[in-house]
Amino acid sequence: MPTVPTREEALALLHEHTQGESLRNHALAVEAGMREMARRRGGDEHLWGVIGLLHDVDYERWPDPSEHAKQGAALLRERGYAEELVLPIIGHNPVHGVPRDTDAARVLYAIDELCGFVHACALVRPGKNIGTLEAPSVVKKLKDKAFARQVDRQCIRDGAAELGMDLAELCGAVIVALRGIAPQLGLTLAGAST
Repeated sequence: MPTVPTREEALALLHEHTQGESLRNHALAVEAGMREMARRRGGDEHLWGVIGLLHDVDYERWPDPSEHAKQGAALLRERGYAEELVLPIIGHNPVHGVPRDTDAARVLYAIDELCGFVHACALVRPGKNIGTLEAPSVVKKLKDKAFARQVDRQCIRDGAAELGMDLAELCGAVIVALRGIAPQLGLTLAGAST
């Protein structure tokens, strides 16, 4: 019977296949974002969190877009993990043409790049403080193509549209999520508004 791993099992699998600290931190950020969005949208917080943790489990070995996510899906299927976990992970890489036909899949696509972007926005603030970072600042930074240029801004805009969310609202949700794990991401939390 297909299963969903515990968080501890998912974290162990991530660490087995991902050695780089920045990619591990990205997985933690996306996990936090997925959990926050599950709370906001009535999703399964555990399932969505595990999807976030494992979405790039294959990236260090297969960064090429033609293989990334496909190889991760194969690994997860080998372990007998449920398709409700596997399909959003394949679907977050549009190269594979897997429809994002669940809310979890649409959310993963929408926040994957955005989590990295919000993290980058916080890292350049005085004291690496995410506590005072607000959504309008993130939206403004998205327009600066020189800042975090590797981030696919179109993916972020398309993801927000797929969710039927205003871009600032989506940025705000990700900020809240990352504030919850700020120390793990090397960020501070002074002056956070509630």
